[in-house]
Amino acid sequence: MSLTAFLLALGAACRITRLITKDTLAAGFRTQVADRFGDDSQAAYLVSCGWCASVWVAAAVTVYALALADSAWFTVPTTALSLSYLVGVASRWLD
Repeated sequence: MSLTAFLLALGAACRITRLITKDTLAAGFRTQVADRFGDDSQAAYLVSCGWCASVWVAAAVTVYALALADSAWFTVPTTALSLSYLVGVASRWLD
């Protein structure tokens, strides 16, 4: 895997993990998981813990990167996700 592919995969994994565990956009998903499995369940913890979710997100992104690293099917979405993550970090830091 090239350095560029690695960095794009890293950015994508960061953004997807943030989306699952913290973003308001996925709050309904986290609520559904907690309602179905219980607030104290491992499933509810998984979708609210960045460290926990990142392991699974990174595993999926790694497989995706290894399979498609040289194609637009990898580059375009991971670039968008990486830029989204960086803009979010910058906006929090600069505000």
